[in-house]
Amino acid sequence: MLSTFDRKYEEWLEKNIVQEKNQRRLELLKNGLGHGTIEFLRDVWFPAVQHFDHLYPEWEVRDFHNGYRYVDLAYMPGGIKGAIEIQGYGPHARDLNVRRFKDLCWRHCLLALDHWILLPIAYLSIKDESQRCQQLVLSFIGRFMATDVSSELTCLEAETIRFARRQLWPFTPMEMAAHLQISDQYARRILHKLVELKHLEVASGNKRYRKYCLRNTYPIFG
Repeated sequence: MLSTFDRKYEEWLEKNIVQEKNQRRLELLKNGLGHGTIEFLRDVWFPAVQHFDHLYPEWEVRDFHNGYRYVDLAYMPGGIKGAIEIQGYGPHARDLNVRRFKDLCWRHCLLALDHWILLPIAYLSIKDESQRCQQLVLSFIGRFMATDVSSELTCLEAETIRFARRQLWPFTPMEMAAHLQISDQYARRILHKLVELKHLEVASGNKRYRKYCLRNTYPIFG
């Protein structure tokens, strides 16, 4: 019996194949995704996000020489462009010669100049630091989100969630207070409530909470 991931993955990949009209990309999709990409989706993306909405594998982009390159995974909600690249560490990476190194730099330049937000992920990190990668993905997605939080939250509570989504590391009540332009005491009350509602979690501190972060199980809306 297929796991939830395997079922969702197959449905997502088949949907991309059926909808694709570009023959070059279609051939890549039919050949299947790379091992590193699948492991990233299995161990990092799906546990953190729980769906594949707005995510496109083997996305085609043009290069400086009027040729074609392919982004491992493109995340494009609302027309904004995010590129996820899985960086392997085998003979190809260890023995990277000057030409390939320069080509990799040109590739990143091209994506940056074409307004892509780039997220390179090392394959070894997928295997050794999956939870850290999950938090990185949530912060990456947070850059694309503006309003999609629960309508049951107040304006300040909703903005606190948006702020937390964009952070790569835990934040303090003082940082939250400065962002919201409210007192430190008021910020703490908001943070305590969001912890109770299971939107945030305490990252450090015991009797007095010092740092907070987005709860890993917080839903990312499609």
